[in-house]
Amino acid sequence: QVQLVESGGGSVQAGGSLTVSCAGSGRSFSADGMGWFRQAAGKEREFVSAITWSDGRQDYASFAKGRFVISRDVSKGTVHLQMNRLKPEDTAVYYCAVRSYRGRAFRMSDALEYDHWGQGTQVTVSS
Repeated sequence: QVQLVESGGGSVQAGGSLTVSCAGSGRSFSADGMGWFRQAAGKEREFVSAITWSDGRQDYASFAKGRFVISRDVSKGTVHLQMNRLKPEDTAVYYCAVRSYRGRAFRMSDALEYDHWGQGTQVTVSS
């Protein structure tokens, strides 16, 4: 059983910063990579950022480049997303996800690549 627990969500004013974290646990937890997705009210879930476990290779959505930074701690099974210069349009529920299997090439921005998901944490950015 694999569990992903997000933390660090909350409310912040535009221009501020917030870091959301995700901790993986469970006897069968392993990761080839972990990612963050978000879903705003009335919109589809979209890719934010992802990182590979072995070499720390990163990928970002265009809106996240230059503002968000993803990092991971392999020993703790955690991934963090530092979000800077936040905008009201960043308001969403942020979900972390893990791809636990290895094998074929990892399409980091594809939600279908991930086999376990957290419950999400709300991030609200006010203008």
